[in-house]
Amino acid sequence: MRPAWLEVNFDALAHNFNLLRTTAGHVQVVGIVKANAYGHGAVEVGKELLRLGAWGLAVATTQEARELRKAGIVSRILLMGSLHPQQASEVLELDLIPSISTLESAEALNALGKAVAVHLEFDTGMGRVGFQPEEAPLVKEHFARYENLLIQGIYSHFADAEEDEPWTREQITRFQQVQQVFGPGYFYHLCNTAGTINYGEYGLSAVRPGIGLYGLLPNLGLRPIARLLAKPTQVKELPPGRRIGYGGLYTTQGREWIATLPVGYADGMPRLVFNRATVRYFPGPEAQPPEPCICPVVGRVSMDQITVRIPAPVGLDQVFEVVTPDFNPTSSLWGWAELTGTVSYEPAVRLSPRLPRVYLRDGVEVARVE
Repeated sequence: MRPAWLEVNFDALAHNFNLLRTTAGHVQVVGIVKANAYGHGAVEVGKELLRLGAWGLAVATTQEARELRKAGIVSRILLMGSLHPQQASEVLELDLIPSISTLESAEALNALGKAVAVHLEFDTGMGRVGFQPEEAPLVKEHFARYENLLIQGIYSHFADAEEDEPWTREQITRFQQVQQVFGPGYFYHLCNTAGTINYGEYGLSAVRPGIGLYGLLPNLGLRPIARLLAKPTQVKELPPGRRIGYGGLYTTQGREWIATLPVGYADGMPRLVFNRATVRYFPGPEAQPPEPCICPVVGRVSMDQITVRIPAPVGLDQVFEVVTPDFNPTSSLWGWAELTGTVSYEPAVRLSPRLPRVYLRDGVEVARVE
C-alpha cells in the first residue's frame, strides 16, 4: 500500500450518528454521502451508515448513485438537487428517488411510463432550487395528473441555521405552509446538520446531517472521523542556509533534520498552508512522557510531497499524522480551513481518491480501498 493513507474511524461515525439522531428526537437519519462521503469514501461509509440504521443514503449526482449501486448497495438512494429532465431515464435505471423542483422534470419522468417515488423540494429561503411555497396548491394539482409519479417525501433546506435565527424561523414558517397544503402522510425533512443541532424539534420525519456525520464542526460534541497518515520517504540532515521547496520559502537556520512525506496538494492538502501547518508523530515507547512531537511543514506544499522539520532522525517506518482527528488549528481539516479562509467542508471533499482508505471499527480494520 502507498505510504500515505486515510484512516476512517467507524466508532467516531457511530458516535456522531447517534448524537445527531438523539438531538432530533430519535427521528430517521438520511445518510448524506455526496462528494464521496465528504471525501471519506462513499461506498464504505454508506454501508456503515446503513448498518447504523440510516433510512437511506443521499447523493448529489447520478454518477455517485451509480457507484453505490455497482458496489451492491440496494437501499433507498435520494438524488438531491433539482432533477434535470435529461436524467429521468437514469433515475429508473438506478432505482433512485429523485428530487423534483420543476414541472418539466416531473413531466419527463412521468412520460417514461413506469411508477417512481419522488421527493418534492420547496425553496423556503435558500434561493437555489425548489418550487416556491405559494405554488404548493398548484404543484399538488399538477402531480395529481401524473399517473406514474408517487409523492413520497417533501423537503426544503436551511440557508443559515447556524447564525440567523429570524431567517431560519421564516423558513420553518414557509415550510409549514407547504405542509398545510399537502397534509399528513408524507416523509417531511428539513434539517441539515445546523438545523438538527439548533432546531431539532423540527426534525419532522427525518434529518439530513452532512458535515456533522463526519464530525467537522467544533464545540458540539462531534468527533472527526478521519486522519491522514504518512510514512517518510526520506529523512536527512541539512546544513544552515539551505533553501527548501519551490521558491525557497524556507531556509534552515542551523543544522536541521528534514523529513519528506509523500502527500501534497494533489492529495487535498491546501497549498496555502506552507510554513503554517504542522504534522505530528509519537516517539517510541522508550520516550517519557509519550507526548507527540509537533513538526512544522517547512517550504512550499508540492503536488505530491511536503517537507517537515523534525527534532531528531526517525526511521522510514515512523507514522506521521498529517491530518489529526481533532480541531487542532494547524493540523486538522478544520484547522486547514481556518488557515485558508474557508469552511471544513472544502478540505474534506478535496481529499483525493488516490489516497488509500482504511476503515476501522473497535480498532480493527474492517475494510480497505486502495
